[in-house]
Amino acid sequence: MTWHPAAGVNIILGGGDVGKTSILDAIALLFSPTNPGVVPDTDYHGRDEAKGFVIDAVVSLPSDSKISNLLKASWPWDWNGREPVVPSIEENRTAAHNDPVYWLQVTGTPDLDLIYEIKQPDGTAESFPRPLRGQLGPVRLSGDDRNDRDLRFVQGSALDRLLSDKTLRSRLVDRLAETDVIGGLSEDGRTALSALNEAFVAKSLPGNLDLAITSSPGISVMALIGLTAERDGIELPLSSWGAGTRRLAALAIAEQYKGTTPIALVDEIERGLEPYRQRSLVAKLQSGKAQCFVTTHSAAAISAATQSALWYVDHNRRIGLLDGTKIGQHRVKDPEAFLSRVSIVGEGATEAGFTAVLLTKALGGPLVQFGVHITDGGGHETTLSLLEALSEGGLSFGGFADDEKGKYPTRWKTLADKLDKLLFRWTSGCLDENIINLIPEDKLELLIQDPAETKTGFRLRTLADRLGTDDKTFVELKAKAGADLRKIIIEAALGTVPVGKEAEKKKFQSHAQTWFKTFQGGEELANKMFALEQWPTLRPQLLPFCNAVRASIDLFEITDIAP
Repeated sequence: MTWHPAAGVNIILGGGDVGKTSILDAIALLFSPTNPGVVPDTDYHGRDEAKGFVIDAVVSLPSDSKISNLLKASWPWDWNGREPVVPSIEENRTAAHNDPVYWLQVTGTPDLDLIYEIKQPDGTAESFPRPLRGQLGPVRLSGDDRNDRDLRFVQGSALDRLLSDKTLRSRLVDRLAETDVIGGLSEDGRTALSALNEAFVAKSLPGNLDLAITSSPGISVMALIGLTAERDGIELPLSSWGAGTRRLAALAIAEQYKGTTPIALVDEIERGLEPYRQRSLVAKLQSGKAQCFVTTHSAAAISAATQSALWYVDHNRRIGLLDGTKIGQHRVKDPEAFLSRVSIVGEGATEAGFTAVLLTKALGGPLVQFGVHITDGGGHETTLSLLEALSEGGLSFGGFADDEKGKYPTRWKTLADKLDKLLFRWTSGCLDENIINLIPEDKLELLIQDPAETKTGFRLRTLADRLGTDDKTFVELKAKAGADLRKIIIEAALGTVPVGKEAEKKKFQSHAQTWFKTFQGGEELANKMFALEQWPTLRPQLLPFCNAVRASIDLFEITDIAP
């Protein structure tokens, strides 16, 4: 993956298990302020250690960063806007740096080791040492354990880097070593220790045994030292406070430490935080100087991210920028559209409801189970603009739309080329027309009947209004309409205003809500497509779209859908 994140806050969205946290893990590993031990094989793609892995970052650094104080000089590259390039040499033999950057790299070897390097413009590489990584290393808010670590005096923790007392560790260890542990033993304990000492000497093992506070392998005694705070007159370790408070405390420590190179990684910003605290934290990050990388599944966090770059990781593990100006309204109206594994944008409420039923049958279970979300695009033009914005980043969203008498043919063609079968459009007309036109004459009465029996009478009244009669029985209406019955039903379902009735425009337009111009109406149309046995006719058109959605969530292709 190649990614050019924005300055400031980068919000990474997407469904589950698409790689959002892995992006944060990669950044954290590259800038790790400690020397990690053996890297686990699960960090290798497909657990194939032989292929290894490489994580690179190209960064700009201030002149006072520790990279200027390394034993071997590290030379900057030039940045051309897309990649680092070798600096040009002027006539006076000095490097002309237009936009100097440094190329940092960590390599996972086939032996499960890590090699940290700073790549040089001359093709060589110098070591990327731990102290420099400690200066550049990001504050990371991930799991609760990580937050607790930053609140303790663990090597490389946020607290350790903030206090930066290089001699404290040795002073405290010396002081602890002087503690008279034996003096605290019972008489029986001292006798047992004396006997153990004699046994050691008899076996030519080290003698003069004593007891002292020591660190165990991999665990520093300094890790026992942590921040405390007072509550109701009682001093409590900060690690015992609520998860949200611990996360905010770790961030506050990092803010105090960070100088001119702040980086923050926040995984699932909503964890342990109420919605109002989520919005407050997002606002705080946006107002700061840090370059932040944030993942979230929270609608509150997304709605607050008005000054952040929004990125979406799709089901193909591609990351793309979401144009905030084009998705702004939808981000607030239906943020779940950007939190699902695959989102399908229906042109309107009817299309959204129809698609929901169609895909539920095609997938064989509730859509939420598969991470598929159906969202209402809010109209033909807004749906087109939204899908264009989503696809511009190379992302795969689905769409279900009408043919609005050939509107914007070039734009729709470009979009269809990008989305392929994930975009369904009727070859002509709208959803209501296409379904109603298929219903046999002898089943039109069944089409009119509302499954909940609350709208049937109102639908008959809309037909009576259009036929200019007070009788609203189906038999009489059918007789009066004659061969135009289907045409009048379509006009009522679409809210078409009859010629000469413009003065009653609102009345006739409102007829559509009585028929199918709602999400529930779309569901009804889909169910009636199956119940009235019209699926076989539409299968060639709709099944490729269903299979494209199935493929996007790694399901096999099907040849039919059971009613």
